[in-house]
Amino acid sequence: MSTRTPAARRSTSRASTPSPPAVAIATARPDRKQAILLAAEKLFAQHGYHVVTIRQIAEEAGVPLALVGYYYGQKHELFHAIFEHWGHSIEARLAGLAAVNIDPDDARTLPRIIEAFTAPVLALRASSEGEYYALLVARELYHATEEADRVLRAYFDPLAEAYIDALHVALPHATRSQAAWGYQFALGSLLHHLNDSRIERLSRGENTRADPAVAPMLVSFIVGGLRAALPRPKTPRTNKTISRRQKP
Repeated sequence: MSTRTPAARRSTSRASTPSPPAVAIATARPDRKQAILLAAEKLFAQHGYHVVTIRQIAEEAGVPLALVGYYYGQKHELFHAIFEHWGHSIEARLAGLAAVNIDPDDARTLPRIIEAFTAPVLALRASSEGEYYALLVARELYHATEEADRVLRAYFDPLAEAYIDALHVALPHATRSQAAWGYQFALGSLLHHLNDSRIERLSRGENTRADPAVAPMLVSFIVGGLRAALPRPKTPRTNKTISRRQKP
């Protein structure tokens, strides 16, 4: 017969009950999920995907380490989730392109295409909400990594294809492959503007990095480059014009 008291038996029963997992469902809150995403976005943008650890992300977000995995799984899945979250920014650029009446005979067509391409990104970079995402895109996606390539194929290749097609229609005298080069050069100008900080030093403090106020200048620069690199063929002079010029 047991000589233990009822209180002792209750204590033993509690001790034998498995303790709950370190991260209970009760701790899983939407604000914490968002905090993790924002922390990852910031740290990836500042330091690079491969440098940042899950522990650092958890510390930046102020959440238990296990909660990062609970919400997002492995680090590459968290990286992908950032771009899923910002998918609406790509949709905005596609919507801006769809609103352009692409008439190759209208001199305003090419600037409108480039403005639709650059303006939403510059607005993101200038906002407190989108600053780190824009910087992440500028810094991280063009490293030759499996994670970056997966994101590029899923989100940014369809955007690129749409803009290359639009450039090809706007510049019908160019081949599509030439339009693709033009897109790459335009993208390079945009990304460098987003990421570079030397302008502050080179301008002796007069310019600010990623300044959205120079957006019209960036558009004019890209448009001018495209027109210079892919010029329309010169219209041959007619016999009538030649004969007039040859008259004494």
